[in-house]
Amino acid sequence: MSKILGILGGMGPVATTAFMARVQALTPARRDEDHIRMLVDLNPHVPNRHTQPEAAGVTLGEMAVRLRDAGAQVLAMPCNTAHSHAAAIRAAGLPFIDMIAATVEAVSATGATRIGVLATPGGEALYADALTTAGLQIVRLEGADREAFMTAVFAVKGGDDGEGPRGEMRRLAATLVEAGAGAVIAGCTEVPLLLRAEEVSVPLVDSAEVLAAECVKMCLGE
Repeated sequence: MSKILGILGGMGPVATTAFMARVQALTPARRDEDHIRMLVDLNPHVPNRHTQPEAAGVTLGEMAVRLRDAGAQVLAMPCNTAHSHAAAIRAAGLPFIDMIAATVEAVSATGATRIGVLATPGGEALYADALTTAGLQIVRLEGADREAFMTAVFAVKGGDDGEGPRGEMRRLAATLVEAGAGAVIAGCTEVPLLLRAEEVSVPLVDSAEVLAAECVKMCLGE
């Protein structure tokens, strides 16, 4: 029998529901019973991970405990930035799949050594540390492009996944490639809602896709 997956979600809601669909799509199932049971706390009221980090950590720890008490056996969180609070989540005593570590492992497999990162400032910092530890070099957005990235992310959070933010995300990915990136990490779960792999001239490693695959692997014991 597969393990029950607990998802700390809501950061943001659209990215969480897209992640759940990815888990379902990646599960080798021929009938309902073959799929993974998911317990989801889709909580869009987690305090801001950028401006209220301590409060966010407390809330995420409480969510992890509630998921554990509801029967979850494995925890995952489709939000890169909030992985700075991994310790608070692990305090619930359940295995917690590290989205950052799994994504860096996946991008290492591309053979690229200079890695572009599309992420919030908090998520970028986590990736910078993980990439350095892996012996890889990060390529970052600079100047006004950093603000442009956040504008596109908040656009999709607000329901706008139209050509405006899509075109901007394509441009930002191309900027990283022009700066020397041999692969690009979609290091914010809103990025793949705006950007497809075929729109980037180098490998695009989608952190949400990587996490979904790891969830299937762990829950099915593969």
